[in-house]
Amino acid sequence: MKHTTVLLNETIESLSIKKDGIYVDLTLGLGGHSEAILNQLEGGFLYAFDQDENAIAYAKKRLSSFSNLKIIHANFKDMKALLKDEGIDKVDGIIMDLGMSSYQIDDLKRGFSYLHDAPLDMRMNQRLELTAEKVLNTYDVKQLEQIFRLYGEEPNSYKIAQDIVKNRPLKTSNDLVEITDKYKKRKGHSAKRVFQALRIYINDEINVLESVLPDALSMLNKEGVLAVITFHSLEDRLVKETFKELCEEPFLNVPTLPKEMPFKYYRKKITPSIDELNHNPRSKSAILRAVIKN
Repeated sequence: MKHTTVLLNETIESLSIKKDGIYVDLTLGLGGHSEAILNQLEGGFLYAFDQDENAIAYAKKRLSSFSNLKIIHANFKDMKALLKDEGIDKVDGIIMDLGMSSYQIDDLKRGFSYLHDAPLDMRMNQRLELTAEKVLNTYDVKQLEQIFRLYGEEPNSYKIAQDIVKNRPLKTSNDLVEITDKYKKRKGHSAKRVFQALRIYINDEINVLESVLPDALSMLNKEGVLAVITFHSLEDRLVKETFKELCEEPFLNVPTLPKEMPFKYYRKKITPSIDELNHNPRSKSAILRAVIKN
């Protein structure tokens, strides 16, 4: 498996790791961020979550030399409850890398990429029942249009949804690309937006992120850091607005003494360097934001 960890140095610097601290990697993937955290711990401990069994199998081998690590096979929406089961209610840092691993994109069986013909799957957790094929072949025009519009911000959502229903059954990614290719524009391929929308919907990514952000923030110790890497505007908007509410003084119509906000910006917006972009073009859309608890 090949994968280049995005914004690795910037993220680890943001965490400002305490050697004896407790840290959480909510998106273990192939273990790049986790390994970097573990290399800085002496007496500390790391809990790592992932719902992809293939990723966990690889990461376990990669990180087998570390004894101060527990890998948990679960969606990170259950982080707070699962950590409570471990006797953990406060931590010193949490990282979330919301991007897909290169191996997931390149694994044709998973169907995440519109560049290759593959089954219409798109499940992060292979135990889920709902697949892209089921959505495309059973949902009505209104339901499909809503998915493409909300999660892909696709301007031709309704027309694409109509074409899908007319051309059922769809079996592979090429079937879907043939439909979206009719709406290919200079500003971007409709297939990219439609595939993104389906992936987000099937894995409930936005709702999960919306629920886990307050949980993660509530678990931080004083000077604890939450660092989040996003890869598209829906995720970034949610993270940015959540952090803004916690870090900026709200507008008040009457004079009042300044009130300390619960968090402050630690990394307001970090994007990949030119060097990283040259070595890893897939990092182009990555944005790192981090806050630290006052």
